[in-house]
Amino acid sequence: MRSIRAAATGAVILSLALAATACGGGSSTGGGSNDSPKTLTYWASNQGASVEVDKKVLQPELDKFEKETGIKVKLEVVPWSDLLNRILTATTSGQGPDVLNIGNTWSASLQATGALLPWDEKNFDKIGGKDRFVDSALGSTGVQGQDPAAVPLYSMAYALYYNKQMFADAGITEPPATWDELVAAGQKLSKDGKWGLGAEGSNPSENIHHAFVFAKQHGADFFTADGKPDFTADGVVAAVQQYVGLMAKDKIIAPGNAEYAQNQSVSDFAKGKNAMLLWQSASANLASQGMSEDAYGIAPVPVQSGSPGGGTNVNSMVAGINMAVFKNTDNLDGATRFVKFMTSDTEQKILNKAYSSIPPVRAAQSDPAFSTPANAVLKDTLAKSAVALPQVAAESQFETAVGTAIKELFADAAAGRAVTTAAVKAKLEKAQQQMPAK
Repeated sequence: MRSIRAAATGAVILSLALAATACGGGSSTGGGSNDSPKTLTYWASNQGASVEVDKKVLQPELDKFEKETGIKVKLEVVPWSDLLNRILTATTSGQGPDVLNIGNTWSASLQATGALLPWDEKNFDKIGGKDRFVDSALGSTGVQGQDPAAVPLYSMAYALYYNKQMFADAGITEPPATWDELVAAGQKLSKDGKWGLGAEGSNPSENIHHAFVFAKQHGADFFTADGKPDFTADGVVAAVQQYVGLMAKDKIIAPGNAEYAQNQSVSDFAKGKNAMLLWQSASANLASQGMSEDAYGIAPVPVQSGSPGGGTNVNSMVAGINMAVFKNTDNLDGATRFVKFMTSDTEQKILNKAYSSIPPVRAAQSDPAFSTPANAVLKDTLAKSAVALPQVAAESQFETAVGTAIKELFADAAAGRAVTTAAVKAKLEKAQQQMPAK
């Protein structure tokens, strides 16, 4: 998943959504029906390099579904900058799509609105059973102990992408395995208008993903065991300072990256402006921008010390996209058939190949296409060293509040202002004050 809008808007809309009893979807009756059995509306998330790329990937599959079922799917690809707020607005207005993609980190928050169809055993049986899906993907579908609010569609993990030629020119023979090694490599590479590492400093969700991993590596969590925000814990403060410090202190991220929010760092990497990139399943995105697979290597995200991807060091959140159905859809049977189609073994192979992601469906994962060196790193990370973001009702507010605080810290770094421990703690304390009382 990627970005969301301003903190105030997200918090207000989510507060309304959590209080709502009506559900979003194609019907205004508050309950599902089959009043419109021949049509579906589908909000897809922007997975490719552009909305147009997604349309080219998805439309042939939707046409295939229509040919098989007689159900026409009206597609809208929604940019990440708009997706969460549009979903939350739909939960309160009752006017939204029948089926939609959600960032898996939002599952618990959207589950709490009551707007989404619960995937109980009966509903899972309609799409082939819950045991078709891998455990790591199911772990990000809602609060533990409750019926999932969504079904896994694409699984992703973060990896370190590095430009082989730029590394060779700088005399760097191996990808960095620790952050100290990454900083040392980045400082060698940051010269002549080029930079060691790219970042999306103005993207709240991207900020959260990295800060979460750094916090885990510092032995900290953003929430206590009983779900209370703990944003000013020493480990959390150290994590955020280390992440922003890659620009502020280490000087390996260009100051202009503080304004990036729409995959510009991926484009910069593809064009040779940055030597390294921390990204989710980037291969298809890079290929669409003309970068050959031979031009870059892929390695696990670094850790503080030791070896990444070994099961003891968290180096990625469990990234991915889930598919959900609004409870008040006016084509409940069709929506369920569409989820079954999109999560079928055949479609999982087609779609995840297109997006260089990993199928969350067990049988599809065995396809040789998902055993390439790049996918091997992602699968190994998901299996051994990735952890789900907190599955709490206030998760989306957490992403907005803390992600925006980090955005502001990147802006300070770009402007040459010191990102001190006190400054980081003050921003995080302000973010915690924006969270709802538990």
